[in-house]
Amino acid sequence: MPEASSATQSRATDVRPLLPLWAAVLVAVAAGLILDLAYPSVGWWPLAFVGVGLSLVTLIGRSAWGALLVGFIFGITFYLVHIVWLNRYLGVIPWFALAVVATIYVALGSVLIALAYRWMPRAVPGRWAQLVLTPLLIAGLWVLRELVTGSWPYTGFPWARIGMSQSESPLSHLTSWIGVTGLSFLMVAFTAGIIEWLRLRQWSDVRTALPVAGLGVVLLITPQFPTTPAGTMTVGSVQGNGPSGYFDARQRNDILNAQLSASTDLIGQDMDVLLWPEGGIDSDPMTNATTAAVLDGLSEAVDAPLLVNAATTRGDLTYNTSMLWEAGAGAVQYHDKTHPVPFGEYVPDRWFYEMIVPDLIGLIGREYTPGSNPPFVDIDGTGVGLAICFDVIYDDVIHDGARDGAEVYMFQTNNADFRNTDENLQQLAFARTRAIETGRSVVNISTVGTSQVIGPDGATIDSLPADEAGAMLTDVPLRTGLTPSIVIGGSLGIAIAILSIIGLVASGIVASRRRT
Repeated sequence: MPEASSATQSRATDVRPLLPLWAAVLVAVAAGLILDLAYPSVGWWPLAFVGVGLSLVTLIGRSAWGALLVGFIFGITFYLVHIVWLNRYLGVIPWFALAVVATIYVALGSVLIALAYRWMPRAVPGRWAQLVLTPLLIAGLWVLRELVTGSWPYTGFPWARIGMSQSESPLSHLTSWIGVTGLSFLMVAFTAGIIEWLRLRQWSDVRTALPVAGLGVVLLITPQFPTTPAGTMTVGSVQGNGPSGYFDARQRNDILNAQLSASTDLIGQDMDVLLWPEGGIDSDPMTNATTAAVLDGLSEAVDAPLLVNAATTRGDLTYNTSMLWEAGAGAVQYHDKTHPVPFGEYVPDRWFYEMIVPDLIGLIGREYTPGSNPPFVDIDGTGVGLAICFDVIYDDVIHDGARDGAEVYMFQTNNADFRNTDENLQQLAFARTRAIETGRSVVNISTVGTSQVIGPDGATIDSLPADEAGAMLTDVPLRTGLTPSIVIGGSLGIAIAILSIIGLVASGIVASRRRT
C-alpha cells in the first residue's frame, strides 16, 4: 500500500507536458474548430466538452510561454470561425480585430490554467485533491476568463460562453439555477475531472470515479426550476423583411412600409400588443409628426398598443429606443438600449481609431448613447422584459427585467446585416437560453428572421422563416416568480472569479515553499 500511495503522489505531481509542443498546436487547432460546432448553426452540443477537453490537454505541463502560444492558437481558430459572420458588416478588419482581442484573453487565461495544473498538485498532493480541487480550480479560471472577456473593454463581448452552447441540450435546465456562468463552470469542471481521472490511472478503484460521476448526474438530472403560471398574453409580432441592413439601398420609410404591409394580416385580430423588431421604423416618431400619425393609425386599427423601436434623439444625444406606443398618447413608456455595440452603434475613442483606420471608422456615422432606464414596460398590468438585439447576451439586462416584474420577455433585433450567416441562429440560441434561465416565455422578433416565440421550457411555440415577410399571432404563456439564477445574479460569477484567483495564488505560494 505505501508503494501505491507513492506512485499516486508521483503521478499527481507529474507536470510534464502530455503533448509535445508541435502536437499541442495541432490539437489546439482541432479544439477550436470542434468547439465551434457545438454552437449553431451546427449545434452539436456534446462537442463543447470535446473542444474544452482538448484545449485543456494542450495546457497540462506547459510552460507559461507554451501555454500562451497554444492558448492563442486555440482562441484564434475558434473565434475566426465562430464570428466569421462579422465579415458581412464592415469586412475583414473588424472581424479579425475582434477575434484577436478575444483571443488575447483566451491566451492569457490559458497561462493561468497551465499554472494551476503545475501548482495545485504540488501544493495539495494526493489523488482526492487531483480529482476534486484541480478540476474546480481549472473551471473557475475558465469562468474568470469568460467574465473578463464579456465585460472589458467597451462592455466586452460575452458572445461565446461555454454555457451558451447548450440551449437545446438537457443541461440547459441548470441555467435556471445557476445561470449561464454557473453552467460554464460545471461543464468545464466535469471535463477537467474526466481528464484527471484518466491521468490518475486507478480505474480499478471505482471510488476514484465518484467525483466526476456525481457531477455528471447533477448535470443530467437537474430539472428546470419551476416558475408559476400566470395566464397568457396574446401577442402579434411582425417580421417585415424590409431593407433594414446598414448598407441596404432604400428610400425614406421603406422599412416602415415593409412593417406596415406585413402587419395587415393582423388587423381585426384580437391581441394585447403588436410587436415590431429593432429598427422597424426609419424615423423618430417622437419628433416626426407624420410617423407618429402612422403609428397612431395602426394602433387604432389593431385596437392595441404597439411595442416598436427606432433611433430617437433627445437633446444632442441619440438612442436605440424601444417604445410602447398608444394611439393619441404616443410613447407612453420607453427603454433605451443598455449596451450599444462598439464599432457598430458607436465608436469609442473615435479620435484614436480614426488615426488608424480613418476610412473604416468614417463609415460608422451613428453614435448611440447607452440607456439608463429599466429594460421593462408595463402593458395593461402585464410586466414585459426587454432586450434590444445584442443586449440579449448581457446578464444584467435580462436579470433587471425579471426583477422589475417581467412575466414575459420581448426581444427586438435586426439581423439584416448578417443575412444567411450563423449570427441570427446563434442569437436565437441565446434567446432560448434566456427563456429557460428565467422560466419565462420569449418573443424574439427580427426584421428579417429568424423570429420565434419560445416557451418557458425552451420549446418553440411559433416561428417565422428567415428572409420572408410575415406575422404571428400567439397566445404566449406568462410566468411569475424568480428563479435562483435571477436571485443570485452576477454574484455567483464574482464569487467564482475571486475564489479562483485566491486558489491559484495560494497554490502557487504553497507549491513554491514545498519545492524549496
